[in-house]
Amino acid sequence: MMFAQANSEHCRHKIFNATFAIDGQPQDKSLFGMIRNTHQLNPQHTVVAYADNASVMEGHDVERFVPAEGGLYTKTQATHHVLMKVETHNHPTAISPFPGASTGAGGEIRDEGATGRGARPKAGLTGFTVSKLWDGRNGKPGHIASPLQVMTEGPLGGAAFNNNEFGRPNLLGYFREYEQDVAGVTRGYHKPIMIAGGLGFIDAGLTHKIPFPAGTLLVQLGGPGMRIGMGGSAASSMATGTNTAELDFDSVQRGNPEIERRAQEVINRCWELGERNPVLAIHDVGAGGLSNAFPELTNDAGRGARFDLRKVPLEESGPGPARDLEQREPGALRAGDRARIAGAVPRLLRARALPVRGGRRGHRGTPIGGGERRGRRRRHADGGALGKPPKMHRDVQRVRREVPELDLTGVKLQEAVIRC
Repeated sequence: MMFAQANSEHCRHKIFNATFAIDGQPQDKSLFGMIRNTHQLNPQHTVVAYADNASVMEGHDVERFVPAEGGLYTKTQATHHVLMKVETHNHPTAISPFPGASTGAGGEIRDEGATGRGARPKAGLTGFTVSKLWDGRNGKPGHIASPLQVMTEGPLGGAAFNNNEFGRPNLLGYFREYEQDVAGVTRGYHKPIMIAGGLGFIDAGLTHKIPFPAGTLLVQLGGPGMRIGMGGSAASSMATGTNTAELDFDSVQRGNPEIERRAQEVINRCWELGERNPVLAIHDVGAGGLSNAFPELTNDAGRGARFDLRKVPLEESGPGPARDLEQREPGALRAGDRARIAGAVPRLLRARALPVRGGRRGHRGTPIGGGERRGRRRRHADGGALGKPPKMHRDVQRVRREVPELDLTGVKLQEAVIRC
């Protein structure tokens, strides 16, 4: 399960990082290289770009109202930078629009909170692009939602459920439909585009994670594991409709804005401590589950660790611990800060310290065990699971089509505006 997720297109971006040749002519940049080129040419005012769960732009000095050591709220001067993040959640929204869009928004909220050493989401956006709502001629697999179903259920999940109920207003959104016959081929968004994005802020002194030492306490914050979202990143990397209906539905996560709100409150109490913040690094549990999130966290610090997945709390006895509820955050804390993090957690939710032993720098192998009951342990070389994949090459040819000129005979402007 771990390697299926870590090696997926969702996690690796092998196509976006591939070298390209168009009509036999090698291209200078990959798709990701083209995206990054704008920042390379004009890097002004960026603090973090393409390096964490969200980007960070230069902000300004503020006067903030946060609790002091004794719990009394006081005014303090600080510099807050701006968080910005936009991502898509297309596959889950195509399978089940309400939870798909909900966890798209929830995942983006998690990414903002898990930037640097902890940050705060503030406002969200959701957007949808689909084929024609009515009278569409496209065929689709039976278990893929129709454009009308996406637009009647998706906005409720993305905007109302996992934005507004989390406590972050969804202030911006869009909706587009497109379907057209072009030279005998029907073009459209038969697999919908679901965009989740938002803005937040982060303390200027907490924008970068700290490479943590051996013996660091690794903590999972959030709800228990459940039989949902199984193999999410691998399923979303397949061509739409090629997976079985059962596996596609199993891959969709479920949102839980209440647990996510509680987890964010714990993160807030930590970053508000400023230099005394016990969090050295924080990550979010995404499509790959805990068996991906913790290895990524330790690998980025240049270390290995030992995980006993049988100790991961589960809501039901059936599923393995490799996948879990949508709203979870793994973090690395100073070993001496147990009391401080414990003080932030009561009445919010329970933090669970996994039985982890930090490895030496440069030793990135991650033994993931099944516990004494099963007596099995596998060593995953994180360099292979999380390192650079073999380079992919794409050789494509332009397809030239004869497209007739646009004929507006008999088209009235007022009717055209109404139809648009």
